[in-house]
Amino acid sequence: MDISSIQIVPAPPDRVWAALNDPQLLKACITGCEAIERIADNEYKVAMSVKIGPVNAKFAGTIVLVDLKPPQSYTLHFEGQGGMAGHAKGVAQVVLSPDGEATKLAYTASAQIGGKLAQIGSRLVDGAANKMAADFFAALARELKEHPHAPAVPDASVREPPASSASG
Repeated sequence: MDISSIQIVPAPPDRVWAALNDPQLLKACITGCEAIERIADNEYKVAMSVKIGPVNAKFAGTIVLVDLKPPQSYTLHFEGQGGMAGHAKGVAQVVLSPDGEATKLAYTASAQIGGKLAQIGSRLVDGAANKMAADFFAALARELKEHPHAPAVPDASVREPPASSASG
């Protein structure tokens, strides 16, 4: 399965880069994502539920980011196991470039699937993958519009300020 697209994201490249590297924001934007946990530099453990046609599956897998060129591009390697439903493995290239006050995000992804997922047909799988991508980019755009002044660099140590700061 191969998919590619170009999306215009309503934020500058540094903000889009930060969003694409923020596990909590990604979890909120990926349909069916139950967890994204950093396990090493540029490596994540992922758990998600997927429904494609008649197949419902819970996948557990890993994502590894390589060839990072912040805030312009990276390559993402992924693989996951969904028990009886099957497995998936692939690679995606992501390239960001300025587009006025927004960012042009171009991606290409190639995946191999096996098990029941491979048996249900490429039309259903491709349709589900394209819908997941469209839903992700809509959610990402919404998050970036709703939080335009969030830090450009994700930092787990950043906390909400106290409700009142009395100094005296």
